[in-house]
Formats: sequence, structure tokens, C-alpha cells
Amino acid sequence: MQQPHAPSAGHSLIEQHGVDTIPEAERTSSPRDVVSILVGSNLAFGVVVFGWLPVSFGLSFWAGAGSVVLGTVLGIVLTAPLALVSLRTATNLSTSSGAHFGVRGRLIGSVVGLLLSLGYTALALWVGGDVVVGALNRMLGLPADGPAYVVTYSVLAALSATAAVFGYRLLLKLEKLLMWAMGGLLLAGLFAFAPHFDGSAHGAYLLGGFWPTWLLSVVAAGLSGPIAFITLLGDYTRYVSPARHSGRKVLRSTCLGLFLGLLIPQLFGTFTAVATGAGQNYVHSLITGAPAWFLLPLLINGLLGSAGNTGLMLYSMGLDLDAILPRATRLQATYVVAATAAVLVFLGHFVWSAQDAVTSFVLVLTAIGTPWAVITLIGHRRCRGDYDRASLQVLNRRTRGGIYWYRAGWNVPATVAWAAGGAVGLCAVDTPVYQGPLLPLTGGIDVSFLLSGAVAALLYLALSRRARGRAGATAPAVAEAPVLSDR
Repeated sequence: MQQPHAPSAGHSLIEQHGVDTIPEAERTSSPRDVVSILVGSNLAFGVVVFGWLPVSFGLSFWAGAGSVVLGTVLGIVLTAPLALVSLRTATNLSTSSGAHFGVRGRLIGSVVGLLLSLGYTALALWVGGDVVVGALNRMLGLPADGPAYVVTYSVLAALSATAAVFGYRLLLKLEKLLMWAMGGLLLAGLFAFAPHFDGSAHGAYLLGGFWPTWLLSVVAAGLSGPIAFITLLGDYTRYVSPARHSGRKVLRSTCLGLFLGLLIPQLFGTFTAVATGAGQNYVHSLITGAPAWFLLPLLINGLLGSAGNTGLMLYSMGLDLDAILPRATRLQATYVVAATAAVLVFLGHFVWSAQDAVTSFVLVLTAIGTPWAVITLIGHRRCRGDYDRASLQVLNRRTRGGIYWYRAGWNVPATVAWAAGGAVGLCAVDTPVYQGPLLPLTGGIDVSFLLSGAVAALLYLALSRRARGRAGATAPAVAEAPVLSDR
């Protein structure tokens, strides 16, 4: 939340806005900026490693690349429209979802978004740390042991937290720089690994046959990429003004940013996994198979690329915690989530060996987050982007009332539909530590977020048949409730 006497965000080096409504005068970003953020933040090994999945499933490069492209395009079609919600509300997506879940019900999105970003931050730092330590080991002979990881994780955490604390404007400048710098490094990598590339080579198919394995790759390596952004897109489009830029242009830019930002690193991952014969340890194969001249680019990407990626995740986590704890400022919330993420990374590496557990955690959160996103999109479509911005901020201002108050701050049909969809998703999820009971019915392929989204959509439409016009109103429209103070 912005404090009453805080300096204007337009004149402060550190962003002052939390999840409050961004003033129109400060909504100066463009659709091109959305592309820069989505591309620059994803050219990191935390995203590259997902391109290794098709190869680990036994697919050839061309089959794996085709599955990743198809899955990514389908995922973009499902998730990119979420960017239009914050374009209209001038706040982040979890707060915006209060129009459809109620001003208290929107805490569902805040909690899911916070935990989902925390999981992806930990995974990205672990992968980036492995790349940095491995590259230094080959370049300088430094031991790849505990102290090396302590220093690496500390540097990555400090870089990421600094970017997140300064906020949107600094992150935008950073991602614009990384878009070209990291893109150039990945391009150089194609030449580095090309001599050992064989696009037709493949291993044993994970599910026994080509088509089941290929479909698994479509979902696990392709669709999952855009789905990871279900709570993030509004963090950037809230700074774009609908008075200056049309929704169609913002939607096109979001689609382009997701398409390039996900496919460039993931296809690089698929290419290098094939070229290095990567088995169950992609980073080790990458480091050992890289020519000596490419070790420095790997080190740079492991440091700066990871910092750009996790910095944006920490920024989103700070906003979500600010939404959960209205008395906190964005700055305070960001310090807390940065410290929490750092502790998780250290404990996960040195104490718990928690990579599998966190991977499972992320997959489970995706399964329960997708129905939230689907309901938010249906609500946005129904109200045609017509939101009462003041009523969205009721909980943040610690007041009551407004047209999104519903029943004590909860919209029951949306909450019930989300819970049912999430339950189905949990029954269909496939993780390293838990397999849902519905997996045999889906051929062993994890389609949990597709099933959870479909169930939530059907149930929400059935339970809220009368909803028309502005969110919070029904047909015929009722008078808006005043926003009342608790005092």
C-alpha cells in the first residue's frame, strides 16, 4: 500500500506503489515495454531447463521442439487475456480478482500467486547456482562444494532482491538490457554446441510410445510455461494506460512477449540437451559439453539472467504479500519475501535436498491456480472490463462495503467453483512425490490444470447464470453499496 506521505512514484528512485490503484499520470509504459519484460526476464536457465524435458522424455529435437511450440501457443491463448484485466483496473491481478471473488475472496489469488512465485524463485536460483558453480569449476578449478554454493546463492539473492526492492521502473530497464544481452549469449550458444547436434537422435520413450510421450511433452514442457504467468501479467500491464493504448495492442504484445520469452530459452534448452546428450542432469551435461570459450557466457547468464528472472518473481511476491497484509508497504513486503526465498534456497540445498518437493509444490499450486485464472477471465468477459476501482481497494484500505462485498467479502459461486476445480486438479496431478488417483484415466499424462480449469468454468457458469454487466451486479442491476469505514 502507498503511504499517505510517501513521495510520488514518478519522482522516487524506489517504487512507492503497492497494490493501490496506479494514478493515470504514472501509467506511462507501452505495450513494447510489456514485450521487453516478458522476453528479458525469461532468458535465464530457470526457463531454459524446461526445454530439456522433452529430451529427457526420449523425444528427438524436432519432435520435442514441435511439442513445446504447440503447448506454448495453446497456453498463451489461455493466459494472455489476463493482461487485459489489470489494464482496466490499474492494479495487480490478485487484487483485480476481487471483482469476481469478492474483496476478501481475492486473497485466494494473492496466496496462490505468492507461493507459486516462491517456488519458481527457488527453482531458478538452484539452476542458476548450479550453472555458476559448474562454470567456475571448469574455468578456474574452484571446488564445487558447500562454500561455493553459499557465495553463489548469496550473490544471486542480493542481486534479485535489489532489483525487486527498487521496483517496476528499474526492473523494466534491467529487462530491456537483458533481452539483448542474454539473447546474444543464447545465440552464441547455438554455434558453440552445433558441431555435436543430431536432430534425429532420440532415446527410449518415457510412456512407451511416441504419441503418448509427445502429448506429455506438450503439457509438461509447453503448456506449463504460460500457465506459470497466471498471477504475474497484471504486474506489468497496470502501468499501461488504456487511454493511450488499446486492449488489442496490449493483448498482441503480451502474446508476442510470452511467445518469444518462453520459446527462445526453451528451444535453446532442447537444442543443447540433444547436443550434449543430457541425461538426468542437464546442467552437468551442459557445463561438461560446452567449449571453453563458451564457459564465460554461461557464467554471465547464470548470474545476470537468473537475477533478472528471480528479481521479477520477488517483485510479484512483494505485491502479493502487500495485498495479504494491507498494513505493510510494498517495500516491507518485498524485504520479507526476499529473506524467505533466500532461506528456502539455502535450506533446500543444504538441509532438505528439497528440489523434488518444491517441484511438486509448484505443480500442485498450478493445478489450484488455474481455476482461479479461468474464473477471473470469465468474470472479465462478462463485465466487459468495466470495474469499480474504488471498490477493489476496500480491503487494502481496511474498510467494508462496495459493489464487490458480496457476502461478507466473498462471492460464493466463484469460491465454490474454484474449490471444486482445485480438488479435481489435485486428483489428476503427477509430481515427483505425489500422484493423483485420476492419473490412470488420463494415460499417465498430467492434465491437472486443464481439468481443474474446465471444471471450474462449467461450475462457475452454472452457479452464476444471472450475472450480467459490471462485476458485482446481477441482472437486473442493483444499486451499488457504499464503502463504509470499520470505525
